[in-house]
Amino acid sequence: MLSKFIPAAWGRILALALLSVLIVLPLLFILMESVRPHGQWDWLAPLEVIRHAGLREVLLNSVWLGLLVVLGATLLALPAALLTAKTSIGKHRWLDIVFIIPFMTPPYIGSMGWILFMERRGFLEQLWPGAASITPHFFSLFGMTAIMSLHLYPFLYLILRNALRRIGAGYEEAAAIYGAGFLYRFRRIVAPLLLGSYAMGALLVFVKTIAEFGTPATFGRKIGYYVLTSEIHRYTSSWPLDFGRATALASVLLGTCLLFWYMQHVITRRFDYATLGGKGSRQSYVKLRGWKALLAWSYIGLLLATSIGVPYFSIIVASLQKLRGDGLSAGNFTLDHYKRLLSWNSPGLEALLNSIGLACLAATVAVILGTFLSLQIKKASRFTERATDVFSLLPNTVPGIVTVVGLILFWNAPWMPIPLYNTYGMVVLTYVVLFLPYTVQYVKSGFRQIDGSLTMAGRVFNGTPWYIFRRIILPLLIPGMLAGWMMTFTISIRELVASLLILPPSMRVSATYIFAQFEQGEVAMGMAMAVISVGITTVVLAIMNHLGAGRKE
Repeated sequence: MLSKFIPAAWGRILALALLSVLIVLPLLFILMESVRPHGQWDWLAPLEVIRHAGLREVLLNSVWLGLLVVLGATLLALPAALLTAKTSIGKHRWLDIVFIIPFMTPPYIGSMGWILFMERRGFLEQLWPGAASITPHFFSLFGMTAIMSLHLYPFLYLILRNALRRIGAGYEEAAAIYGAGFLYRFRRIVAPLLLGSYAMGALLVFVKTIAEFGTPATFGRKIGYYVLTSEIHRYTSSWPLDFGRATALASVLLGTCLLFWYMQHVITRRFDYATLGGKGSRQSYVKLRGWKALLAWSYIGLLLATSIGVPYFSIIVASLQKLRGDGLSAGNFTLDHYKRLLSWNSPGLEALLNSIGLACLAATVAVILGTFLSLQIKKASRFTERATDVFSLLPNTVPGIVTVVGLILFWNAPWMPIPLYNTYGMVVLTYVVLFLPYTVQYVKSGFRQIDGSLTMAGRVFNGTPWYIFRRIILPLLIPGMLAGWMMTFTISIRELVASLLILPPSMRVSATYIFAQFEQGEVAMGMAMAVISVGITTVVLAIMNHLGAGRKE
């Protein structure tokens, strides 16, 4: 196989060397810079910087926001998961796809949609003038929590729904025979069996919240609520630059995330119960009729309207308005913003083409690199294979802004012989590092499903290692490679935090264009770009799914 023309040991060494340069060393640079502020080792230096620089409030803001979003996401996700897992509503499989849309929408675009909807003389006040007394209260910590909860609840919903479906109907039926009501069954049977999955999902939501940059950069800055990610960005992008404080905050954020990842691992092991036995499990659905069905569908409709309807309504309408001051009046709509955006040599088209080019290049490099790493990981039975597996998944564990700061420190170091920083290549490298775990996961999953008898059969008929790889292994890996390419492309084309920190001067991509236009008051142009960006990613997803379906047939 591949090990015949790249010796196995050399392949593993090369994989570890690549991951060390791309991921491990940049992260170590952050830790080293933060604990050696004046050239001397001081392991408590990051905490001292936070305490003396008045940044303790920022740290507490991040933790408090994370806890509130976990609560908000739970209140939104748990009823939806119960309805789709335990009632006849679960037969509508299209709901699972629709519920994912808020999570696939970039957070900064969703926040902008909510700002346009709830601001003074915004869309809500135009539709319902009486809301003028309510909308100012939205621009608070409550509003920020609501926006982030509406973005992250699908993540928790999927975990809870799958866990509830694994709990067979037999447990609850046995309790019902002895007269247990719904609340008693939920408290004594369902909740304990659900606790492990919920703890895992809640901790992941917490980590994603404190690592989030898009909403704090748009909505948080508007209400004066600053968190670790927004402060790291401020210290690395606003004059005077202060990488000392940025690395201190980044190391604290990194340590907090790793601590909660470890807690998630411990809790998952502690509260993991076997709910599937050799006899299989039977699912039963409660048929909802009358006012119960009306109440359930009203909840789902309200949830989808707030998580999808409000932001997309605001974005699309804002992109079509001639003058924002004229509101939703007839005759105030036009396609001119799209024409200006897509006209030849316009800044918008240049930014869009930059995004597409960078995303294509990053996705292609990530697929090549991710496939090579996946082939070296194999079954992860050796120490070097496990180390390759862990290192390749680090960017998915570490907050994106921390990884980006590490890459800046490493590739901009005075002794660095490769002048990559501040170039087009640095942007591609950053995208590849940030989204490499997707390709590794998809290809690794496909590789592990290939039975060894297939390659043995190839060798029996004197197939060369290259022939076996090309005609047997590679065709079976292509679905995973396509999925990895698609994920890297769709996320790269709308990546914000890396683009803000890494892009060379005078270069723009679609995400920075949207951000800049929104900040400068050119809302219509920014929202037109947002619609086009989301449309492109949707079309790419549809094409890739069609190709994938074609291959399965």
